[in-house]
Amino acid sequence: MGRITETVKVLLIINVIFYIGSITLGDKAFELFALWFPKNDNFQIWQIISHMFMHGGAGHIFFNMFALYMFGSHLENFIGKNKFLFIYFFSGLGAVGFQILFTYFQFNPGYQAYIEAGFSHSEIIKFIQEAIASEQFRIYPNIPQELTQKMIGAYVSPMVGASGAIFGVLAAFAVLFPNLPLYIMFIPIPIKAKYLIGGYFLLDLYSGITGQAILGPSNVAHWAHIGGAVIGFITMWYWKKNSFNQHRWY
Repeated sequence: MGRITETVKVLLIINVIFYIGSITLGDKAFELFALWFPKNDNFQIWQIISHMFMHGGAGHIFFNMFALYMFGSHLENFIGKNKFLFIYFFSGLGAVGFQILFTYFQFNPGYQAYIEAGFSHSEIIKFIQEAIASEQFRIYPNIPQELTQKMIGAYVSPMVGASGAIFGVLAAFAVLFPNLPLYIMFIPIPIKAKYLIGGYFLLDLYSGITGQAILGPSNVAHWAHIGGAVIGFITMWYWKKNSFNQHRWY
């Protein structure tokens, strides 16, 4: 897609530094910088931003940074550094909002079931922590096991990665260059950006609704992808509709 831009280069470097640091520090890095569910004791406000620079493995960071390089530089060249950064981080925050809301809907039914059964908040958190430590939990009458599993899963699963921000960049790219032909690796047939990126969004939406992963591992935060894409799309659609190119931010 052309020469790498300065902003994209800096983002790539920061992500790589965080990745190397997370390998060095191990679990402590994820405890501090991954985004935990707000009811988890590990949650800190800075994680809303820091999680965007954390990744769960070499494959995770490679594909995110490859997409950032391929689409980010082209987008930044067209809209300018400040607007690019706005889309990147605003999409990342949109991803946080969508994913936390989804996690809340996973956590809250079980939490309320235990409250109605007479448990206090501290007792529920202790129960969850003991279940995590022992990898098993006691089943209480009138509380479905599925509710307990979802509650524990929501509490213990951190969110990491730049995927939400990247999906915002992809969506913005599709708005600006809908008919630009793109190629998928090993498939020598051009596909218009609006169909390729839009199709990927629909796959994530399907997986988010059904819980069935079609592409990638089962622990993908699909609602984070959806949230980032929605924010990136709306932002770029608004700028394009209002002739953003006449008021470019440099």
